[in-house]
This record gives sequence, structure tokens and C-alpha cells, in this order.
Amino acid sequence: MEYKDYYKIMGVANDASQNEIKRAYRKLARKYHPDVSKEKDAEVRFKELGEAYEVLKDPEKRTAYDQLGTNWKAGQEGFQPPPDWDAGFEFHGDSFTGGSSGAAGFSDFFESLFGQAGGGFQNRSAGAGQYQMRGEDSHAKVFIDLEDAYQGASRGLTLRSTVMGNDGRPQLKPRTLNVKIPKGVKAGQNIRLKGQGSPGMGDGSAGDLYLEIEFNPHSIYKVDGADVSLELSVAPWEAALGGKIKVPTPSGMIDLKIPEAISSGKKMRLKGRGIPAKQPGDFYVTLVIVLPESLSEKEKTLYQELQQASSHFNPRAKLGMGQ
Repeated sequence: MEYKDYYKIMGVANDASQNEIKRAYRKLARKYHPDVSKEKDAEVRFKELGEAYEVLKDPEKRTAYDQLGTNWKAGQEGFQPPPDWDAGFEFHGDSFTGGSSGAAGFSDFFESLFGQAGGGFQNRSAGAGQYQMRGEDSHAKVFIDLEDAYQGASRGLTLRSTVMGNDGRPQLKPRTLNVKIPKGVKAGQNIRLKGQGSPGMGDGSAGDLYLEIEFNPHSIYKVDGADVSLELSVAPWEAALGGKIKVPTPSGMIDLKIPEAISSGKKMRLKGRGIPAKQPGDFYVTLVIVLPESLSEKEKTLYQELQQASSHFNPRAKLGMGQ
């Protein structure tokens, strides 16, 4: 996927004001409108311009886009947004794509960033008491530890909201909330915080804040829905002889019984030991046989004796190969 430099497409600096962006769009739209332009690539340029303006004209979309930084330049053609690029960024209103007129047909780059996120910054200037309107709901993606989903927790989470500065440029304003994370929550689920969205107008109530849950990368566990998996290293003699071994899980250490003569790559299922959701997931252990980094002379001798005692065994027989 190709990275889109919207500032370059619009011909404005990264610190341009919203009014400067609007003026640049009007000028270029006249130049490249397919109905009047004589430029050979007018239709393509006009479409790119519309996409760039769709992002930069909206303070929330723009500040979210700016979070990507400039690291993309190391590999433009293979650009993929990091999974946490919008972590803690608070969007308001409907989804970007759903709430954006003319957004259909925009690039994969646009869809990857704004296709699902909430958005639509509004500058409400009507005075209180003129009428009442419920405040907009807001949305933010937050990352928690897997262990929090197993046990439940209370965490202080910092979100970043977009506000307009006196210089006509969007700015980020942080706020910290104490959030109760329910036991059994899964990635992709939302936690609703009533009244924590945008304030209402007049006597209207505030909107709600929806926090979309994602998990921080874990050093040993992988998560798939409510299922959790672990690669567990075992010694050759443990795999050969079987027995009980200690296995770490997010809810604590357990004893796992390994059968005799088990092969590397064997997956063992522990039913109901995944995320304790309404329908609990399972915990999977994939066994990986590992050897010591170096062998003593005694160990080498023992392995040589094992080799002679197991001369009947051919691990590559299924490939039609001899020993």
C-alpha cells in the first residue's frame, strides 16, 4: 500500500492553518476539475485532492493523520499503519467513511486509517439555552494488558482530544480517565463510559465515550478472539519420557501432563483456560523441543548411545528417505 502525503498533494506546509488549507483546495479544485481542466491527469489529481482535503479539512482527521509521523519514508511502497497508530486518540461522531460525503472510492490508505475509526470534529458555537441537543458520542482505541482481561482491573488511561488553537490550527489536549476493565473483555469489544463524550448543548445530556479494547503485544502469549496460545520449550528427555511440567498462563502457573514420545509442534488444548468471557476461550500449548546450547562430553556419549539403541527409528521415513 502506498503512503499518501496529503500535505504535498495539497501543496501546503505541515503547519498550515485550516483557512490556508481551505484556500489551497479551492485553488487546486478549480485547476483540476475534470469538467474544465485541460491537464492530462486532471481526473486523477482531482480525486487525490478530494481525498487529501477530506482528511486535512477536519481537525480530528488531520491530527490523527499527523500521528503517523515521517517513519513511512523508509519504505513508502510497503507502507502499513502500525496497529497502535491511533491508540488513545478520541474521535467524535460517526465513522470517518460513513460520515464523509464523497468518501466512497478513496484509496486503500484512506480506508486503512479512517474506514472504521470514529470522527467528525464539530465547532459548536450556539449559546446554551437556545435549544438542547445531546452531545456526540466519542470513540477511542485503548490498549490493555492481557492479564487485565483475565482478572479485571481499574486503570488510568490517557486519551487525546482535538481542540482548535487560537492560531487556527488543531491541537491535542490530553485527559486521563479511571476506567474499570471488566473481566472477560476481548479485543474489539467496547467499554461504554456514560456521559464522557462531548458535552450537550443547552440542557442536553453529554454523549457517551466508547473505548475499543486491544491488547498490548505480549512477550509469550498470542491472542485469537477468546483463545490464548503459548509456545512451550521442552527438553528432549521430557518429550521422550513424558510427565508433568509447569506451564505459565495469564491466570497463574498450572501443571500440564505430557504424554510419552510426543513430537515437537504438538498442540495441546486446555479447555476453558483462555479469556474468561461469557463463552470462555481455550488455552493452547504448542510444544517445541529444544537442546542445550552446548553439550558436555558425557551428554554427547549418552546421545551416541541413544542413537545406536534407536537405529530402527527413521524420522524421515514419510519422505521416502533412508537414514
